[in-house]
Amino acid sequence: MRQFSPLTIISYIIGPILIIVSHIGSLLLFNTGLSFGALAWIVFLYLIRMLATTGIYHRLLTHKSYQAPAPVLWIGCVVAAAAGQMGPSWWKAHHLTHHKHTDQPQDPHSPYSPVQKVGGVYWSQGGWLLSSTFLPDQLPKDVESDVVLRVLDRLHFLPVLALAALSYGIGGIEYLGAFFLSTTLLFHGVQTVNSLSHIVGEQPFATKDHSRNNWLVAVLTLGEGWHNLHHAFQTSSRQGITIKGGKVRYLPDPTFRFIKGLESLKLASKLRVPTETTLLARAKLVGEPTSLAAIVESPAHS
Repeated sequence: MRQFSPLTIISYIIGPILIIVSHIGSLLLFNTGLSFGALAWIVFLYLIRMLATTGIYHRLLTHKSYQAPAPVLWIGCVVAAAAGQMGPSWWKAHHLTHHKHTDQPQDPHSPYSPVQKVGGVYWSQGGWLLSSTFLPDQLPKDVESDVVLRVLDRLHFLPVLALAALSYGIGGIEYLGAFFLSTTLLFHGVQTVNSLSHIVGEQPFATKDHSRNNWLVAVLTLGEGWHNLHHAFQTSSRQGITIKGGKVRYLPDPTFRFIKGLESLKLASKLRVPTETTLLARAKLVGEPTSLAAIVESPAHS
């Protein structure tokens, strides 16, 4: 059961409000136009905040697919929060619920519940944020025990506001509009994992859900679109993997490259990637998914 203080609830509600403001604020660019500098700002903010969402919030904080020093986690979470992705406790709680009840009625953002077709796409693409499923049932204890992450979770809106102020300071209204547009595009890019990656694409690995590998989503999310692999091997730091002609094939995965970069700087270690034998075996299984505890992991492929 949800048992949050009034201040926490107010803090969480600010999140969807900021996303709505970003959609509206993007219209500023119709008045200011879009210079090359502002366009570069849009792209830069999109890429760095998407990497923080995929590489830190998702693969490190939530699934622990690799290890990193606390400052890397903290800084990455601040950048992810600046993307309008809410705080680390909220984000992890929702994502774990998604994996526990994938494409079932309890899944907070599946396109197959509570409605399907066009309504399901709207729901999974963001409509769920305006529903009662917006508040998670329970916050993760490991995140809540970290004082830095807990404070960031409750004050998740401050990095967003700070980045908006920085954008305005750099280039006035035009750069503020660029910030809003980048935030809006990033929000919908992340949401395509919830929507398109459960509707369109290939399913090379056996899972008991509708997760799919979708190349368009992979481009938009720097590798998160290889979603069927992720649902088959949740703790894998590399998601760009498929099976073609009975052989393991590795796909472009910029987030994994980012993690490998951290590893080269001694800022990441113990990257978890399933062996090719395990990948091939999972591709042939039918029915109940293999227990993640049984996955034999190997050093990450370069």
